[in-house]
Amino acid sequence: MPATTPPLTGPQRLRQMLADPSRTVVAPGVYDGISARVALAQGFDCLYMTGAGTSMSRLGMADLGLTTLPEMLQNATTLASLSPTTPLIADADTGYGGPINIAHTVRAYARAGVAALHIEDQVAEKRCGHLTGKLLVSRDVWATRMRAACKARDESGTGIVIIARTDARAGRDGEGNGGFEEAVKRLEIAAEIGVDALFFEAIQDEAECSEVIRRLPKLPVLLNMVPGGRTPIISNARANEMGFRIVIWPTTGIEAVVPALEYAYSALKTTGKGPEEHKMGPGALFEVCGLKDLMAFDESVGGKAYS
Repeated sequence: MPATTPPLTGPQRLRQMLADPSRTVVAPGVYDGISARVALAQGFDCLYMTGAGTSMSRLGMADLGLTTLPEMLQNATTLASLSPTTPLIADADTGYGGPINIAHTVRAYARAGVAALHIEDQVAEKRCGHLTGKLLVSRDVWATRMRAACKARDESGTGIVIIARTDARAGRDGEGNGGFEEAVKRLEIAAEIGVDALFFEAIQDEAECSEVIRRLPKLPVLLNMVPGGRTPIISNARANEMGFRIVIWPTTGIEAVVPALEYAYSALKTTGKGPEEHKMGPGALFEVCGLKDLMAFDESVGGKAYS
């Protein structure tokens, strides 16, 4: 039999996508298996595992650094497994400790099939990037984090993409250093160390978006679109025109779900039954999550349980 070419891995596919200078990778935020299934069914070719969504969905807690590596890794493993050839970009917060912890995080995410992760320069007592009062580690600690991540990437042999994120635009370190110029400097340091892409968090306006692209080293730059956050909402097409190579929409899914749940549970509480318009039924719900494929696999190997 002729040899077959194995499908590209998530990291390989993402690197291939980023190698095309004309395109911008668009990744909707997903936070659990069903949100990822719905996004995949809509035809997205890249997903983003939101740390805020993971904290809210798995812990029921606000994004204040309460999720640790086990919760984040377990969620990333689930999401990456649903479509191994679809790149998953995953939040890795501060890396969950010192250099050896960061190396462990990168290797674990790589083994889980994650295509890319971003590590930031906040202190351990971190918070969502669009909240106020963010505190940063020093430049030296930041550089150590980036060296650890890049070394672990290289040693893993997986090609996992390392994205350096700075919160300096809306944060300060212990010496009071922060702001636009500090953010640029920190991403320049990361680029010199050898990261694959850059994440300038909390850009203030569209003019600053253009300045970010002009000032940063010529690596792919990620734009974070959070409605109600510090950065104005820009369309994917406009982001592409400006030169951003990745756009993530972390809260799009969970912002759609919360009002729907409030409505459904309120109706159940007040009327004693669910909303009349909710008529998917178990079969349709399960089909969203691969029912037909699972049944077909069972039949293909001689199973009779679902015929």
